[in-house]
Amino acid sequence: MTDTADKDALVLFMPSGKRGRFPVGTPVLDAARQLGVYVESVCGGRATCGRCQITVQEGNFAKHQIVSSNDHISPIGPKEERYDRVRGLPEGRRLSCSAQILGDLVVDVPQDTVVNAQVVRKAATDRVIERKAAVQLCFVEVEEPDMHKPLGDLDRLKAALEKEWGWKDLLIAPHLIPQVQSILRKGEWGVTAAIHRDMDSSRPFIVGLWPGLKNEAYGIACDIGSTTIAMHLVSLLSGRIVGSSGTSNPQIRFGEDLMSRVSYVMMNPDGREAMTKAVREAVNDLIGKVCEEGGVNRDDILDSVFVANPIMHHLFLGIDPTELGQAPFALAASGALQYWAHDIEINVNRGARVYMLPCIAGHVGADAAGATLSEGPYRQDEMMLLVDVGTNAEIILGNSSRVVAASSPTGPAFEGAEISAGQRAAPGAIERVRIDPVTLEPRFRVIGVDKWSDEEGFEEAAGSVGVTGICGSAIIEVVAEMYLSGIISEDGMIDGAMAAKSHRIIPNGRTFSYLLRDGEPRITVTQNDVRAIQLAKAALYAGIKLLMEKQGVETVDTIRFAGAFGSFIDPKYAMVLGLIPDCDLAKVKAVGNAAGTGALMALLNRDHRREIEETVTRIEKIETALESNFQQLFVNAMAMPNKVDPFPNLAKVVTLPERKVLADDGGEGGGRRRRRSRD
Repeated sequence: MTDTADKDALVLFMPSGKRGRFPVGTPVLDAARQLGVYVESVCGGRATCGRCQITVQEGNFAKHQIVSSNDHISPIGPKEERYDRVRGLPEGRRLSCSAQILGDLVVDVPQDTVVNAQVVRKAATDRVIERKAAVQLCFVEVEEPDMHKPLGDLDRLKAALEKEWGWKDLLIAPHLIPQVQSILRKGEWGVTAAIHRDMDSSRPFIVGLWPGLKNEAYGIACDIGSTTIAMHLVSLLSGRIVGSSGTSNPQIRFGEDLMSRVSYVMMNPDGREAMTKAVREAVNDLIGKVCEEGGVNRDDILDSVFVANPIMHHLFLGIDPTELGQAPFALAASGALQYWAHDIEINVNRGARVYMLPCIAGHVGADAAGATLSEGPYRQDEMMLLVDVGTNAEIILGNSSRVVAASSPTGPAFEGAEISAGQRAAPGAIERVRIDPVTLEPRFRVIGVDKWSDEEGFEEAAGSVGVTGICGSAIIEVVAEMYLSGIISEDGMIDGAMAAKSHRIIPNGRTFSYLLRDGEPRITVTQNDVRAIQLAKAALYAGIKLLMEKQGVETVDTIRFAGAFGSFIDPKYAMVLGLIPDCDLAKVKAVGNAAGTGALMALLNRDHRREIEETVTRIEKIETALESNFQQLFVNAMAMPNKVDPFPNLAKVVTLPERKVLADDGGEGGGRRRRRSRD
């Protein structure tokens, strides 16, 4: 028993981010259910089904003010011992129905045990990419040994490759040298060599060798995001995507946002190693999934391209990201990097290579470079705004004349964190919201159900997944709809006077909330929720506006939303909220996982690697923290859509409400509200 035995313990569940205090002795499963955390249990807590597995994360989680330890959970008891003996319990796992809370805990719910797991929505592209892969398969017939020609087997192999394929000055992956003789004899002197050459000026490498004719070679393109990891398995011969998969980034348990992960590294001596191990294991698990989907052997993967934001980039490569957590946000390396896959513990062919796209700047990473390569603002005359909305938004603005970039710390609010009923995109999460401007009654859709909430049969259809919370796309829509219907003012205050019009406006201490769904769980949008969204959207818009000023433009011609989250943002609501500047809505579109598409392009055509390497050197990075007018732009952007910027294109398609400002006179329970209107 710990010294916390006489008081409630603070328990944080990851990756949901839900937390609460519970009496010592509470089963972890009971705590999860009280918080609405989905932990599956089929056997009713008898410790026989094994579905309720959890792991305890050890360390000092400063952001959450939790010191978590395995000493803060009850020892393994008879039920868990029996289950482990009969069915086997993975190392480090506990059954939450039996394990009891003894002290503060950070509990991870492994995603492989969750049926209603997060929906990782990073799809493959249908773009046709011209192929010029870094890996080429070459079949050759090698002269047999001759006592009169004392040339080694490897040297005769190189001579054959030069004679038949024109390869000169070949190097060979060291692990292949001991195998050359046996492979040549097994193939009866006919073998297939995999030649890897990235840059034309670099010496080519023999990275694979097989007896006889081999006509299969694959590569992976992987986008390591702070929240999700997405991967595509691609034939290097045909360019066909044969498998795609995604998963949550397991580093979420160390911190939801990037800076909290840097803090974890700084405060825990083994923090960097733990996060590097976690992300590499997730990548290797994904490789297994895409190989299974495509019917491909891991050993046939010979090349790979990765993109990531700077902190994920460093952690994946085993580099301490501490310098990125403080000014001047110095990268350990900004240019493109190459590794042998096995050197960074990627479980594919031992001769496979890893290419990491260059980073643009300290907080504009290889993922932004990949998106830039994919969408190519530098290849056109129009002024394009490219935005990847995430916990750290990356912004690119430019055309063929000039490209500028910035990052903006939007935080995790758009992904459900810091929102009272927020959650990640999973079955049961509300993803679309509409509010009747007259009655203020809402209707919504949830992931996994085709019907809207006001349609007949919705409750029955939703029975299998429930209605569990609000995900990012709905958070944007519900706040925008609350503004359009007059529930909140342009300054984001929920109008308590509207309570006379609808029972949906409910007191919440000194402020008010909007009741979106009355049920179990009860889902409301609080004043704090609105503030969290305002802060996030203001940070993004201020960064965009700063880049527009640097470019000397008042408008943009096109807007592209990149990233998994961007794919599900309705452009109209993003503009109503003031997330993006005014633009012709027909020229605003989501481009999906553009970073992943850029990785695919670099995987299938090595010329694209040179293209983005050269382009990155010309992109101008603007550091928002150093700009004197950023704060004023931020303050203006707190309003909806904006305090000073006009939105004529938006006004053509949306009836914006009369602008009103609400002031709090300090009354209790929400107090009296004083309203003033202005033109």
